[in-house]
Amino acid sequence: MTKPKTKILVLLTDGVSLRNFAYTNFYKYGEQNNFDIVFWNNTSFNLNDLGINQIELSNSRLHKYTTILKNVRKRIELNCYKKRFNDPIYLKYSFSLPFNGLKNSFKSLITKLLIFLFNSEKGLQLVRNQINKLESSTAYYQSCIALLESYKPDVVYCTSQRSALAIAPILAAKSLQIPTIGFIYSWDNLPKATVDVQTDFYHVWSKYMKNELLKYQPFVVDNQVQVTGTPQFEPHFKANNIVSKNTFYKHHDLNLNITYLCYSGDDVTTSPKDPLYLRDVALALRLLNLKGYNLGLIFRRCPVDVSKRYDVVIKEFNDIITPIAPIWKKEGHVWNTIFPTVQDSKLLATLAAHTAIVINLGSSMVFDYAIHKKPCMYMNYNYFNAEEKPEKGVYVYNYVHFRSKPSEEAVVWLNNPEEIAIKIENLLKAPERTIKAAQDWFNVINHELPENASNRILQNISKLLIKH
Repeated sequence: MTKPKTKILVLLTDGVSLRNFAYTNFYKYGEQNNFDIVFWNNTSFNLNDLGINQIELSNSRLHKYTTILKNVRKRIELNCYKKRFNDPIYLKYSFSLPFNGLKNSFKSLITKLLIFLFNSEKGLQLVRNQINKLESSTAYYQSCIALLESYKPDVVYCTSQRSALAIAPILAAKSLQIPTIGFIYSWDNLPKATVDVQTDFYHVWSKYMKNELLKYQPFVVDNQVQVTGTPQFEPHFKANNIVSKNTFYKHHDLNLNITYLCYSGDDVTTSPKDPLYLRDVALALRLLNLKGYNLGLIFRRCPVDVSKRYDVVIKEFNDIITPIAPIWKKEGHVWNTIFPTVQDSKLLATLAAHTAIVINLGSSMVFDYAIHKKPCMYMNYNYFNAEEKPEKGVYVYNYVHFRSKPSEEAVVWLNNPEEIAIKIENLLKAPERTIKAAQDWFNVINHELPENASNRILQNISKLLIKH
């Protein structure tokens, strides 16, 4: 008698989750291992085009007060972290509330009032409970109940713990006693108070992240958390994802006689003066070329930054800089309506394979390059003053997730523009120490054998369902 397939309904609400679970080995491995996987899809991408079964997440609309309460919950939680751990860095994760326009001003005033009234550990739980109560009262919740009763999955897998749109589907599954599993989707998420969705079980990247989840979320206990790694890095290990150097260079009109570095741009909030960093790196490469080097710079902008803020620098240094844009699809006018594509996963893997160094401000690209045994350099000065004069230090490196580094040598720190050229020259000559330290860091924040993450996730789902 054939064993019935385990039915997994994968809740997909955003572009990062699309990249992690639809563009990796997850679906293919599931099919090969007797899983019936269907994506409960709230993105604008038609996954049927990729040969993936999907059900549209219909009627997906938050309760009108949920967004305000989500904001309140996050800020109260960060206040609690500051007090609990005696560390003011947590307040840096709170962005200023908007007061432009009457509607925004009203919402922000209400947010401030509610924070004042519920600013405690007990108040935090009351706000969480109220969010769940509101989301359970919506037509959206009822449509989730109907879908789950019709489809009857064995488990609902939530691909992002920070998506408020996932709250109602997860609450609906719990009400029907369908097991739920949540994936913590990024290495920096837990200190930022981003657990909006409470599931029965959690999958995390590493032991380090498991300890973080238990530390920050007292309602989670040890046996609810399993270390699986993340599918995010799997595309780097698929040989057919990496285009040959000759083909890649020809397609992007690159010169085979030039050694290219990559400057990876950041978003405008994290790095408002990012074009000045790009300029400084281009200047350094121009100086090195005068010494007899043959170097170029590929500029990969942050996928959600569609501004023209780099245009002047790219034009000024067109002898050095070649922009290669991420292949993301724009569906709207805000960052979370710009989605990755399968082609971009291949482009990123190819870029890391065929460039010598990646340079950026605090990006996780350090790990993409560590996989390919390539080093990373971090910009460690700022232009936050009015005169746009470089000053050492960037506050983002005080963020909690950077404390996971086993060594400061995991990256080369660029502390001022004058030292960029010499540090690039030294790194090109001897990259091994930096690469080894970066790989050690990667092993802290992710599971060993990162290419097997999808398999581990599926195997763990099977084990949890046997026990449940």
